[in-house]
Amino acid sequence: MKRYPVDKTMFEKNYHSAQMYHFRANQFLEEGQSMSVVFNVACVAVENYLIALCDLYGVDPGTHNYRCLVDTVEEIKEVHLSAVKANEIRALDAAYEICSLEKYQRKECSDREVALQVLSLCKYLDGVFDRKRCLAVHNDLLDQVI
Repeated sequence: MKRYPVDKTMFEKNYHSAQMYHFRANQFLEEGQSMSVVFNVACVAVENYLIALCDLYGVDPGTHNYRCLVDTVEEIKEVHLSAVKANEIRALDAAYEICSLEKYQRKECSDREVALQVLSLCKYLDGVFDRKRCLAVHNDLLDQVI
C-alpha cells in the first residue's frame, strides 16, 4: 500500500466532521427525531471516521463507499478493526446499493435497532484512533500557526 504525506488539515477536518455527525446523531436520538434521520446522520459519521483514519496514516482509499474505505483501513498495519465490525460497516453499502448508479435508492430506516447499531459503529470507530498520533498531528498544526 502506497503512503502519502499526512494531510494534517484534512485529517483534522474529517475527524472533526465525524465527531460532530456522531454527536448530532446522538442528539437527534435523544430529541426523538425519526430513526431515519438518526441512521443517515450516523452513517455519514461512519464514513467520515473511516476517511479520517485514512488521512491520519496517509493512505488514499480511492473511493468513499464503505467497502473501499474499510478495505483500505484494514491494510493500515497500525490500525486494528474487528472483523465483525468491518463486516457490519461493509453491509451499509449492500443495504443501500450505494455502489450502483442504476439501482441506488435512498431507503428509509425506521428500525431503532438498526440506527443504534450504526451509532455503536460510530463509538467503536472513534475508539480505534491512536490518541497520541491524533494529538501529535493537532500540535503540528498549532505549531504551524504560531
